[in-house]
Amino acid sequence: MSIGLPLRKDFNAFKLRRIARNTKDANQARRALALASVYEGASRAQAAAVGGVGRQILRDWVERFNAEGPAGLIDKKAPGQKPKLDAAQKRALVQMIEEGPIPAVHGVVRWRLADLAAWIWEEFRISLAQTTLGRIVRDLGYRKLSARPRHHAQNPEAAGIFKKSSPSAWRKSRAARRRASA
Repeated sequence: MSIGLPLRKDFNAFKLRRIARNTKDANQARRALALASVYEGASRAQAAAVGGVGRQILRDWVERFNAEGPAGLIDKKAPGQKPKLDAAQKRALVQMIEEGPIPAVHGVVRWRLADLAAWIWEEFRISLAQTTLGRIVRDLGYRKLSARPRHHAQNPEAAGIFKKSSPSAWRKSRAARRRASA
């Protein structure tokens, strides 16, 4: 049986319990209480049981605590997947959106996400789903705008005749006017 990693000397069980009591992060409190039990002389198996984890996870907590102190017991944001487009490719995408398509070259009169995805594949050999590309374009500050469809034979003057309009003020009925005047 090997000896566990030693804990930092600048903390003790009392300090860790105070940190656990004052924190708003439940996971940090649980980890601090498990390490406080180690400071008090509990075995690593008992401390792992206090934290509700295995001994290997407790060892990871000890390493993070020794390296970063109590801040090491807070969950960090997962790094996530790296972006498919780098900064230079995003600049090229912005330039392409700003310039607009050339119908003779690109075969379209306005950019759609499908067209931009095809252009990115041709230019950079990067395959992007339309939803992913939509998020990228939105993050670049662009919004999807489309003109309201209008029939080619619509007459604006004739449309005004059919518009409904409310009376400017409510009027009393004839019966109510007769009662009021009597």
